[in-house]
Amino acid sequence: MKKFIVKVYPSKIKLKKQNQLAWKLARVASDKAPLNDSAIEMVINRLIDNASVAIASLNRKPVITARQMATKHPRKNGASIFGISSKKKFNCEWSAWANGTAVRELDFHDTFLAADYSHPGDNIPSILAVAQQKSLNGFDLLRGIITAYETQVNLVKGICLHKHKIDHIAHLGPSIAAGLGSLLKLNTEIIYQGIQQALHTTISTRQSRKGAISSWKAFAPAHAGKLAIEAIDRVMRGEDAPSPIYEGEDSVMAQILDGEKARYLIPLPNKNEQKKAILETYTKEHSAEYQAQALIDIAIKLNKKIDDFSKIKKIDIYTSHHTHNVIGTGANDPQKYDPDASRETLDHSIMYIFAVALEDGKWHHIKSYNKKRSHQKSTVDLWHKIKTHENKVWTKKYHHPDPKKKSFGAKVILKMKDGKKIIESLERANAHTYGSHPFKRVNYIEKFLTLTDGIIRISESNRFLKDVQNLKKIKDGGLHKLNIEVDERKLKKNNTKGIF
Repeated sequence: MKKFIVKVYPSKIKLKKQNQLAWKLARVASDKAPLNDSAIEMVINRLIDNASVAIASLNRKPVITARQMATKHPRKNGASIFGISSKKKFNCEWSAWANGTAVRELDFHDTFLAADYSHPGDNIPSILAVAQQKSLNGFDLLRGIITAYETQVNLVKGICLHKHKIDHIAHLGPSIAAGLGSLLKLNTEIIYQGIQQALHTTISTRQSRKGAISSWKAFAPAHAGKLAIEAIDRVMRGEDAPSPIYEGEDSVMAQILDGEKARYLIPLPNKNEQKKAILETYTKEHSAEYQAQALIDIAIKLNKKIDDFSKIKKIDIYTSHHTHNVIGTGANDPQKYDPDASRETLDHSIMYIFAVALEDGKWHHIKSYNKKRSHQKSTVDLWHKIKTHENKVWTKKYHHPDPKKKSFGAKVILKMKDGKKIIESLERANAHTYGSHPFKRVNYIEKFLTLTDGIIRISESNRFLKDVQNLKKIKDGGLHKLNIEVDERKLKKNNTKGIF
């Protein structure tokens, strides 16, 4: 790996494109380095993971809306949509929209946290949709997904967006464009222009994840994917993009991020170096924001130590700056204490999440969020006894450059009314790559079987698991095997009408 300094240049200095970050990203995308075997196996894990959470969310309102919009755009030789017969095809950008929303809705797929946040599995629906429409093969798909992960992970390592209240899909648009470039074997110039267009069109504010969090949180990554597909289509037809998109004096770094004195350090693979960033990412055992994963594990452990939750006086959680300010009391969002808040808001409230996991001794992707659960009086009482605090030691560990030492955990001090204290801490979630029981293929399959139980036929479940694990051997035109069909009588519909 080599680290590149990226900074702002005034317009009077014509920055050569070979020195621009977008070009360096495009060079990595067009590089024909051999694929890493472990990275290939992890892609298969993430395809299983994405399918799990997408199928589990098929009858949730945002997913129904996205699916109904997408099905208004049929195409004879297009892409598949989860839940719908694979014989029916749709324009790839709309397939990406529907499947991307389904994958993101439950906040239950993979994550990578560094200078910024990301859910790299959000890259997959767009790349898969284009691969299906272009009748490509399993190896093509692997190459595209591995490049997308490499791009997003390294951007997240080097450039912080949330500090400037910019949503993390600003790293997702460029990573999907890069992945599509690898998938389609485009040259560096075309990918370069596509990355720039994708970034330019996918910048939005973090209000998506602030205050009364709405269904847009699920739509946002799918929207970025749709825009990235359209960007690549345009540049393949000879169009170009605003340039330099990162370094220009009126562009992203200068006007939206750290300003004209901005300096970022971006790590990227050397020529012919294998892309392995996907191996640094981690999935979720629990359906909640990633920084809640270790705290759910702590709460479940504490459940066995307390016989009467009404005897708790207060709970203090000492954790990193990110956790405190995004899902903790540092966010200063009163909605995070509101029993009537949306599911999207509750899964970004560690106070709510910790209270429920502590009382129940478990976590469920549906039952832990329903209105009856959030209104339970004992939960509301406990919920309001919880506060988070930033601790510099935890913040430092959160940003540690060594993945084996990076920590997304916390220390919890539970004080009882009789003065007794119970203390628990955890460096990282149990299911994390370096946790106490890291997810393996068997765990991804178990998650798939659990989340799809009662939704898809056993024969369809077995068929998908066999095909996805045989990905390297899927031939041209065979990627529709990665779709999952559901009895259409089980798919709910939204009776409201739109434009399409």
